[in-house]
Amino acid sequence: MTVLNAAVEILRRGRAPDIAGRTALVCGDERVTYGELVGLVKRAANAFATAGIGRGDRVALLMDDSPLYVAALLGLMLNGAVAIPLNPKLKRDDYAFVLADAQTALFVLSDDYRDVVGDLGGATVLAATSGADSFASLVARASDSVEPAPTAADDEAFWLFSSGTTGRPKGIVHSHRNAAHASKILREVLALDHRAVVLASSKLFFALALDNALFGPLSLGATAVIQPGVPDPETVARQVAALRPAVLFTVPTFYRRLLALDEQALRPFAALAYPMAGGERIPDDLARRWRAAVGTDLLAIYGASETFCNVFATFPGEVRPGSVGKALDGVACRLVDRDTAAPAGEGGGLLWVKHPSLALRYSSDVATAKAFRDGWFCTNDLFTVDADGYWFYQGRTDELLKVAGQWVKPTEVEDAVVGAPIEEAACVVVADPDGFERLALFVVSADADSAASIAAERAASGLPRHAQPRWIRTVDALPRTSTGKVQRFALRERLLEEWRRPDAGKDLPQNP
Repeated sequence: MTVLNAAVEILRRGRAPDIAGRTALVCGDERVTYGELVGLVKRAANAFATAGIGRGDRVALLMDDSPLYVAALLGLMLNGAVAIPLNPKLKRDDYAFVLADAQTALFVLSDDYRDVVGDLGGATVLAATSGADSFASLVARASDSVEPAPTAADDEAFWLFSSGTTGRPKGIVHSHRNAAHASKILREVLALDHRAVVLASSKLFFALALDNALFGPLSLGATAVIQPGVPDPETVARQVAALRPAVLFTVPTFYRRLLALDEQALRPFAALAYPMAGGERIPDDLARRWRAAVGTDLLAIYGASETFCNVFATFPGEVRPGSVGKALDGVACRLVDRDTAAPAGEGGGLLWVKHPSLALRYSSDVATAKAFRDGWFCTNDLFTVDADGYWFYQGRTDELLKVAGQWVKPTEVEDAVVGAPIEEAACVVVADPDGFERLALFVVSADADSAASIAAERAASGLPRHAQPRWIRTVDALPRTSTGKVQRFALRERLLEEWRRPDAGKDLPQNP
């Protein structure tokens, strides 16, 4: 057996004498050096051992991002246990489901989140910070002398749970090998080293941040900026001005929010070398507005919780509009016809990937059998690729819509209407009261009174008849998961709720 412990690999650079005194973490006003972090991780490993956690035990963590949280993640892996960072915005009854699904031995829970978790079905809970027997207290009393568990490369190291845009969250099981691959973006695309400062607005339960903005910079001996609480654009702007990060990782929605800042607050972003955007497609209008306001290009990246590390990335200076970049080193891709599974033609197809940090499996055997085959993973995303190797995201297989016998891509409908004053749009398919599937479009606009009419005019002039939405609604904001993905099912339900009202008839307000 080849021994590989991800925590040892991630902190290997930080244990070097020339790095030990450098800042590993910035969290609010707190700064932690590598020497301090290594000691904290060792004490966390011993604290978990005191709590009865050993090799292979699974521990769920619902904590705010902090040095203690980082120590918990790495400390569990150091002693051979399995870390399961949880999203604080899951539905209330999902927490008991997740703990049962993962068969957790322990649940470390912050007081701030006690009210959101509901009935946990008898799970063993350890307070994160409050009380003499809390995890923080155990860490404070623990020794910093520990031998890393002799884990194998394919032993479980951490689980991620899907954001639950539909149905129950899915447990995604990752290995020590996977964690040790972080971060392909920093190393292969941006060629950063220990001098870099890496900032993310996203939280650490999200693969985008856990890979690129925590494990990645730590593996380089660089500085990771993590976020207490939920960061707002003003906070991130102040951090960019004060810390001068080389790279920012966030979702396109957050870049849109940043563009609402005034010119002075935006000015420091001109010195941000690498504004990376992942988690969802970058709308063309957003890319143009960022370039005009800041003077730099948003760099699109694409990955999945199942691959942990990114699949595609845009290299600096190689932006191709609409593309998520090229495949990273060691990543194999193939496109198949979504209906026949035969190799796809020039029109693109369903993406399967073989990836160095591909998950071992889902927690569900049924889900695993559908998505994981012979080392390949089905993303359920549709792509095209051009002759130069640039990949273009076309949407989810469950989002490609068929209306009047013809395929419609929601992104094309959305792009056709977005532009001042319409800030965002989301297109969904809804069966009308007669049972025919038609398009509904939801728009966010500063001019709510005229937004629907403007969207209708743009759709009529820029789209074929079958792709024009039958219903257009203005909303204050698009419903999203905590990772930034639009919850299209919630929009569909909003329209269906209109039809359920006693005064609703078949002649509902339609495209003006």
